Amino acid sequence: MHYGHALEFGTFITPSHDPALGPVARAQLSEQFGFDLVTFQDHPYQPAFHDTWTLMTWVAAQTERIRIAPNVLNVPLRPAAVTARAAASLDLLSGGRFELALGAGGFWDAIEAMGGRRLTPGQAVDALSEAIDVIRGIWDVNDRSVLRLDGDYYSLDGAKRGPAPAHDIPLWIGALKPRMLRLIGRKGDGWLPSLAYLKPGDLARGNATIDEAALGAGRDPREIRRLVNIMGRFTPSNGGFLTGPSAQWVDELLPYVLDDGVGTFILASDDPGTMQRFAEDVAPALREAVDAELASRGTGAATPGARVRSTTALSKRRDGIDYDSVPASLAASVIEPGDVKFSRVRSTYMRGGSPGIVLPVRSTAEVVEAVAFARAHPSIPLAVRSGGHGISGRSTNDGGIVIDLSAMNAIEVTDAASRRVRLEPGARWMDVAAALGEHGWALSSGDYGGVGVGGLATAGGIGFLVREHGLTIDHLRAVEMVLADGSVVRASDEENPELFWAVRGAGANFGIVTSFEFEVDEVGDVGWAQLTFDASDTARFLERWGALVENAPRDLTSFVLVAPPRGGRGATAIVFAMVDSPDPEVIMDRLNPFVDLGPLIDQSVVLTSYAGVMANASDAAHNGQGEPTSRSGLLEHVDADFAEAAAELISGGAVHFFQIRAAGGAVGDVAPDATAYAHRSANFSVVAIGSSRERVDAAWDQLLAHFTGLYLSFDTDLRPERVTDAFPPATLARLRALKAEIDPQNVFRDNFNVVERREGAAR
Repeated sequence: MHYGHALEFGTFITPSHDPALGPVARAQLSEQFGFDLVTFQDHPYQPAFHDTWTLMTWVAAQTERIRIAPNVLNVPLRPAAVTARAAASLDLLSGGRFELALGAGGFWDAIEAMGGRRLTPGQAVDALSEAIDVIRGIWDVNDRSVLRLDGDYYSLDGAKRGPAPAHDIPLWIGALKPRMLRLIGRKGDGWLPSLAYLKPGDLARGNATIDEAALGAGRDPREIRRLVNIMGRFTPSNGGFLTGPSAQWVDELLPYVLDDGVGTFILASDDPGTMQRFAEDVAPALREAVDAELASRGTGAATPGARVRSTTALSKRRDGIDYDSVPASLAASVIEPGDVKFSRVRSTYMRGGSPGIVLPVRSTAEVVEAVAFARAHPSIPLAVRSGGHGISGRSTNDGGIVIDLSAMNAIEVTDAASRRVRLEPGARWMDVAAALGEHGWALSSGDYGGVGVGGLATAGGIGFLVREHGLTIDHLRAVEMVLADGSVVRASDEENPELFWAVRGAGANFGIVTSFEFEVDEVGDVGWAQLTFDASDTARFLERWGALVENAPRDLTSFVLVAPPRGGRGATAIVFAMVDSPDPEVIMDRLNPFVDLGPLIDQSVVLTSYAGVMANASDAAHNGQGEPTSRSGLLEHVDADFAEAAAELISGGAVHFFQIRAAGGAVGDVAPDATAYAHRSANFSVVAIGSSRERVDAAWDQLLAHFTGLYLSFDTDLRPERVTDAFPPATLARLRALKAEIDPQNVFRDNFNVVERREGAAR
């Protein structure tokens, strides 16, 4: 029978010390010829061979596309937990190009001579079964529990899980006997025998044994790929099985696909000529023959990229989501809770999440498809994610849909003369800063380079150049946007001006911006200071800092971060300050007044680039935990009353993070009604973060009288009055009118929703 797997081809190369054309060169030829996979036998006791794991690592570094696997790994000489981590590491380093084929042993004299344990055939199967459990357990980082196993062959007591591999590494198993075949049916992802060791009918009997065991374990037999190693010679005439011209090979291999379900043929040959002829003549002709025969049978061709999820993965699907209706354009990349990649997309920078489905998109057309999928699920939460920083918590959810824009990360200069650039929403600000810095330009963003463009550039953007150059949104000249009905529109001062007005400060309510057009600034080297103070007299410190910032020239922008008292020490404050000047005298003139704010504990002042300051994020996947609470307020002045209230908040224990950012300056040059970000008179933005929603909200509510508004990206409070805090009445009325016009079904509702909530409404 045919199991629906797309047909693939690989090579099986001897890992010998070949001075003429070694295994690395043959692996590169395999890639050049178009093979999908290159494999190497693993005999650690064979001194004439390279160590297979070392060889595979080197091959991964010397190739770009082809996948790599052992054929098969000698598990008795490779500790399972170490193998799991090595496999995950190689998969991550190679960009998801490693596959793992396992063998139970054999050659027991040689294994025992190397220090391995001699096992009976039955023990070898049991040991491999336990090894599979260990490997899968190490990879399962979604399971937060400690890994323990008390087996006959493997004992783990508190092993750490991880790292997770880059993709779902399949576990193929080399096997011939019924007991091993039943293990494949229960736990394996593939069967990998060598055709030379099989008798007529063995494939059919083996498939039947595997399928029966799979069904008995509650699995779909289609989860298990069938692979075979083959050998042969190309000759002008028929000299026997796989000994003859290319057309004969195609004819003889075709029944193995159609009748025995083989999805992968692995050519065991070190001869470059044989490899090339197979790749150029046999592989494409066999694919065509298979597709034609399947079409004639009415079963359709094997679709490249199609995958069958395991029963275990299917069991982790969430209620209310029609997974089978995912658009075809997204099906290959969609991430579900049962997928290994889920651990890297479930959470954000600070917050743990557990969405029901994540839709990574790579183009505007795919965003349209993803929005249509979300529109078909009106009762399911919807989150839109660009960089995944998401302090407000709205870029992940529990059981809902996440549209992930991180792969849409292009940065393009469209007009150098006018300093026009096009940014996609998934680009990170550190990468934007680096790209613009090459031209002597900068675009003021936030304070952390890992933030994505999309969320910040639709909310405001209070960054280290804000007092001189204004908010990020003040440099926005146009957007391309997907609306709730799936239409793609351009918005600017000339096209859809009301939408363009709304995008700058409340954009998440109206659609998904798929590209931003900015006019950026000329910015050279800057002065960058980090000054740490004893801020035991917190109120006095904050009041003096605020006054210095307000009275400083616009080329200085400063943020302050205050740490609560702990361990018998008073509060400490870190003052960050950027001076937009390459002149050391100007820099020191701007910074000198700040030195006297309090007892100075530490200091650093450097002349650097804006890009250098923003290069402060790693490429590690976000792994936020819990449900932290963040509150935000926009403030006119850091006067004595506010400073006292803030000092009480900081020392009260409800928050562990308290920051004030300077705004003012150029921000106030823009009219309040020019953008949906209307609180232009505020000179400061304040944010506090804690772990207890009740404690943080109760403490923060004592400060509300001091604020003139709030900054959307930093507030987790879902109470309806926060919307009226964020937008003045006239602004909110305009936003609601536009929302009713272009998103009447309230598709984009899970991100500071401007729609007026009715009493008793669930959402």
